[in-house]
Amino acid sequence: MEKRRFALIGTGNRGTTMWGKELLAGWREHVDLVAIVDTNSLRAERARTMIGSNAPIYENIDAMLAEQQVDLVIVCTPDHTHDDIVVRALEAGIDVITEKPMTTAVDKIRRILDAEKRSGKRVDVSFNYRYSPTAARIKELLNAGEIGRVTSVDFHWYLDTKHGADYFRRWHAYTENSGSLFVHKATHHFDLLNWYLDSDPDAVTSFADLQNYGRKGPFRGPRCRLCPHSGECDYFLDLEADPFLDTLYEDPSKIDGYFRDGCVYREDIDIPDTMVVSIRYKNDVHVSYSLNTFQPIEGHHIAFNGTHGRIELRQYEKQPWETPDEDTILLVRNFPKDKPAVERIVVPHSSGGHYGGDDRMRNMIFKQGMEDKLGQRAGTRAGAMSVLCGIAALTSSRSGKVVKIADLMPEIVAGGASTNLKAG
Repeated sequence: MEKRRFALIGTGNRGTTMWGKELLAGWREHVDLVAIVDTNSLRAERARTMIGSNAPIYENIDAMLAEQQVDLVIVCTPDHTHDDIVVRALEAGIDVITEKPMTTAVDKIRRILDAEKRSGKRVDVSFNYRYSPTAARIKELLNAGEIGRVTSVDFHWYLDTKHGADYFRRWHAYTENSGSLFVHKATHHFDLLNWYLDSDPDAVTSFADLQNYGRKGPFRGPRCRLCPHSGECDYFLDLEADPFLDTLYEDPSKIDGYFRDGCVYREDIDIPDTMVVSIRYKNDVHVSYSLNTFQPIEGHHIAFNGTHGRIELRQYEKQPWETPDEDTILLVRNFPKDKPAVERIVVPHSSGGHYGGDDRMRNMIFKQGMEDKLGQRAGTRAGAMSVLCGIAALTSSRSGKVVKIADLMPEIVAGGASTNLKAG
């Protein structure tokens, strides 16, 4: 089988690991890295060494396309830049894999959808959570009608003080870059809901505030490395203690001024850190969702309430106590009859990122003949619907109004359920 010649666009953590070193290590018979693109040439050189590649480096996609023949571009740049790169690749007749979120604004969604339609090429959106064994098992239970018709969902995501704070150190802390965590982070969660429920969000209302980071902080400094408050700050990040991050970001910061250890208390941070959302779906499912970014725990709780029972999961990712190397899905029936009233379905954790979700997603994309029984492979419409849900939540939190998805982008509402449109 002929290898797919791909260019890696963006050499941050995700690009260097997930779509760089790991992809070549596990799928080398399917792909060949022929170009690396990053506006920061030193970071690109450091990443290339980490990946173990000798691919040429370019500072922009046009320069790369002028010299290289590629049939796939993988986009791992800051969220607000995705649309320009995706559209340029599609117009050049190249398939695309883009990290989530697909983009950050309605006009950018339109650009991508229009370019994909014109080009006839394919865009995959990297929704790896769909592929985790536990998520797949929940989807199977829902598809089988184990709890009847789903009427509501309780969904709460917790980021700990390491992971959550990281978003406020970096470019994500500004709405213009990330669309806020309603888009950057919650796009994963909104996509899971769209996929689980096989429906589109219809109306969204939200409350959100900045309660811990940014201007709420007790002091601030230029960055952690130069901060006079490092000894008293709970969020101090010693970049030198992490050789990977120090190598990839510290010296390269001299080129573009991007510091990996930005102060989490910068006064110009404009995204919320505490968020609650209510969503009504087209199939009349009501969802209660929250995202918290400074907890002592990491993971999520989700429960599906149906006419015949309930499916519940508490997934432990990082906790200050011992947790089993497995997930337990609790299936409780209203009317047991010939089935158990309660089933505890144990799903062992798999190796690889996101409990095996990363590996399974790469298998689906790169290995021929993979059967997609659960509709896990996500395309532009799935990417668009998750972003629109995030935009609606941010808009509602700032306006105090209920936001209809159809008012944001009327043309997409006629396209059917978000998981039922092919990827490209």
